[in-house]
This record gives sequence, structure tokens and C-alpha cells, in this order.
Amino acid sequence: MPDTIHPAGHVAQCVAGQDWDALTGEIDAFGHALAGPILTPDECHRISALYDEPGLFRTTVDMERHRFGAGQYRYFTHDLPGIVAELRAAFYPRLLPIARDWAAKLRLAAPWPDGLEEWIAMCHGAGQAKSAQILLRYGAGDWNALHRDVFGDMLFPLQVVVGLDAPGADFTGGEFLMTEQRPRAQSRGSATTLPQGHGLIFTTRDRPVASKRGWSVAPMRHGVSTVRSGRRHTLGLVFHDAA
Repeated sequence: MPDTIHPAGHVAQCVAGQDWDALTGEIDAFGHALAGPILTPDECHRISALYDEPGLFRTTVDMERHRFGAGQYRYFTHDLPGIVAELRAAFYPRLLPIARDWAAKLRLAAPWPDGLEEWIAMCHGAGQAKSAQILLRYGAGDWNALHRDVFGDMLFPLQVVVGLDAPGADFTGGEFLMTEQRPRAQSRGSATTLPQGHGLIFTTRDRPVASKRGWSVAPMRHGVSTVRSGRRHTLGLVFHDAA
């Protein structure tokens, strides 16, 4: 894919400079991979501070009220802050080949065009027109139940969460959790400590796993373990919009 379609800003250059062959190998093998650093501590602090500007968000979700866990998150409006929009645009073309490869292995449609804006327009045309970019805030005792960010039929199979605070300094606990339901076997779990400024690429819903019959679907879910102390912020980049 030609480099001319990739954004050229500072953050985009950090995303482009990752070892994408190695990341792709990890994503294929485990359904997730840690990239970074892609943001400086100052950039992380600037993004986490946006949480206190309610005008930037379309809605706030109290997780305990909805029995999603404990803590709070906010969905941005479509008028994304520049650095958030740049990150999302930078990741999409890098993840697109993986998405298409997974679809081919599972003999599924691969509706995703080369351009993110065109794909989002397709989501809107199908009735998924709400921004799904998330800024999350956890305090001591907060956690996020295992779930999948599926908002309709228009789905991109990978997403990214970016750590905005420093584990061990700003907070303790709060590991990023994933479970994989393996075909005809017990589930496999993983826990990742998300470093500040790093992005974890992970499976949105399902991933292909090799089987005796070719390729099988392995459903995956993600969540966050209990934060023991301090405050933890993360940025969630989702590549489809919500209904």
C-alpha cells in the first residue's frame, strides 16, 4: 500500500515507525500486540485532561449503573481533537491488511475500503452514525467487565487502546484483560500492563485460529482488572461507528 495514503504528522510517524511485521505476527498468534511508544508523556497528559471538558463528548457512561463494572467513560463527538483523529487515521491503514487477511481466512466479506473516511461513511449509511472514540477514567476500586465493542453489522475486527498514565506511578492494578474462547477447548486468558504512551492493538470480536479443518473462529473479549490505587486514563480507538 503506497505511503501517500498515510498521514504525515508527528504521531502518525510514530505509528508508521513501529515494527509492523513483528506486530502482525503477534496479532495473528495471540489476537493482540503492544505497540509503542507512540505518544510522549506530555501528549498523554494533554489527552487525559480532555476528560474534564464535557463539551468534547456526546455522552458519559457510568459503568456501575449499567453493570459494566465500575468507573466512567465518555464518547467523543465526531469533532475529534486533532491528536485523536491523527492516531485513528494513522492506525487504520496499518491494520487494514490484517483485517482483510483474517476475512479471507474465515471466508468472510471484507467491506473495508482503503480510506477510513469512506469506511465511516459506509457505517453512517448503514445507520451507525455515532462516534465510538472513547476516553476512559478509572479510580481506585474501578474495573471493566469483559465485553466486546460491537455496535452493529458494520464492524472493524481490530481496535487500539492507548495508556495515558504511568503504571506503578500514577496507578496500580488496572491490567488490560483478554480472554479467548478456543474451539473445543477451555478459554485462554491474558493480562497486559499498559505502559504510558503505548498502544495495545487487540481483537474487537473474533479472530481466526488454525484448526484441522482450516480456520476456525475464536471469540475474544476484553476488560480491565480492578485498579488498586490512583487514577488510570486510557484512549480507545474504534474503527467503526455506533448505532
